[in-house]
Amino acid sequence: MDQTRKLSIVVYSDDSSVRKAIVGALGKRVAGDLQEHVVHEFATGPALRQFVDRKSVDGNFKADIFILDGEAVPEGGMGVARQLKDEVFNCPPILLITGRPQDAWLAAWSRAEASVSHPVDPFTLANTVADLLRSSTIANV
Repeated sequence: MDQTRKLSIVVYSDDSSVRKAIVGALGKRVAGDLQEHVVHEFATGPALRQFVDRKSVDGNFKADIFILDGEAVPEGGMGVARQLKDEVFNCPPILLITGRPQDAWLAAWSRAEASVSHPVDPFTLANTVADLLRSSTIANV
């Protein structure tokens, strides 16, 4: 992994308090062995897709992970996750935030690599993100 490049984390939720909780949980660095990151926040599905499309067209698309709110409205993160997996070449890992732990099967249906449930626990979220980043880095080396 290029230690000079900041990791790119994409966060999608229509709820600003959820986005704030996610960004707060991530801090500047999710783990000591990973580099710092930059967070791109999106409140709507169309804004997220425009970002992905723009970055894909110029050939510089490099998100390291997507964190999507499965409870977002009107467009839930589960549908967005499935669309990203279908349309983004070598799609980075997706972490889905579900309404309750029992909804993990829906996250699996959406093809997300992991899920955590609301309310966002900062330690669980940071550890899960770090694990996904590490495993995707190993797979891409």
